[in-house]
Amino acid sequence: MRHFILVAIILTNFCSHMYGQSRAELEDRQKRTLDEISYVDKLLKSTSKEKIESINSVKILGNKLSLRESVIKEMESEMELLNERIGINRQAIDMMENDLIILKEDYSRAIINSFKSEKVNPEIVYILSAKDFNQGYKRLKYLQQIAKFRRNEAEIIAELKSQIEDTKNRLENDLNKISDLKHREIIQRQILQDEQTKQQRLIRTLGNKEKQLRKDLEEKKKIEKRIESEIARIVEEEKKRRAKSEMTPEQKLIGENFADNKGRLPWPVEKGIITNHFGTHQHPVLKYVTEENYGIEITSSGKTLARSIFKGEVTAISAISGANMTVIIRHGKYLSVYSNLIKVKVKTGDLVNTKQEIGEVFQDPGDNNNCIIKFMIFEQKYLNPEEWIAKI
Repeated sequence: MRHFILVAIILTNFCSHMYGQSRAELEDRQKRTLDEISYVDKLLKSTSKEKIESINSVKILGNKLSLRESVIKEMESEMELLNERIGINRQAIDMMENDLIILKEDYSRAIINSFKSEKVNPEIVYILSAKDFNQGYKRLKYLQQIAKFRRNEAEIIAELKSQIEDTKNRLENDLNKISDLKHREIIQRQILQDEQTKQQRLIRTLGNKEKQLRKDLEEKKKIEKRIESEIARIVEEEKKRRAKSEMTPEQKLIGENFADNKGRLPWPVEKGIITNHFGTHQHPVLKYVTEENYGIEITSSGKTLARSIFKGEVTAISAISGANMTVIIRHGKYLSVYSNLIKVKVKTGDLVNTKQEIGEVFQDPGDNNNCIIKFMIFEQKYLNPEEWIAKI
């Protein structure tokens, strides 16, 4: 029986500890996600009286919807954890209450039997009636063990009562938390529904400008072709250079270190959200139209500085029509590309360090004064930058 008591106590304490860790992680993720939502709200706020409706606004709203859904999922996960702990705590309470009943009954019988025995044969008489000293000593030790057993039983009963009370309090707290989470989830789902409606309204409004959207898309493709041509030119020049001289040991080491830091490289801007992902995607408004993206686009609010994601050498700085300035930095055999910059702070041949500022991102008055940097990584082919930069 005591074995079951111990199991119940360990079970409830272990469950509380593990749940505490899991819940802390969920709460931390929720906080970070809600912070991102607040940042997205900044991106959606226009400094002018009338909000500018753009494709990027649709993408920003889509990002916000994904974040909101993440918050709801995290709340659901937290409720699942709570329900699991509630189930375990209820089971533990049942086990401990059943054991408490048995303990009380055993303790009660022991006290009654002891009282009857003492009434008939008091302890002192029981000791003194021994045949010899050795037997008397053994009787004394026996009585002491009985007394110790009673004290232990009383302590176990008191401890068990305390554990039951603590577990019931945790159970009550968990039920209150479940109620609070359900209320917050309802609010988040209502906000999500409102935001989905807002996004659909914006898509319908932009859908009425199909001719202009197609024109903008064609212009965007031309800009990307210009950037690709610039990268191809640099790669070709590098091939010719390598034919004459091999990459230096330092350049090789930088390339190896760059590869070793895959998934941990800093973002090309301090703060922002990815509004255009790598690869082929359905156009957010135009039906049956896809976009091919060789990098990612990161949207930021207010004045934004671009920075090198790793140490390297500035290989090229080009003025590309429609993309402002483009800076290309070599990291061994890898290239990182930063487009839509102004006020470039480096020049060709400069050696730069990780997170060194290389220029400002153009602040677009046609997109609520937000800044959009086009960022790419190249090594024989275009690589997905999201696999290289750190997760927020």
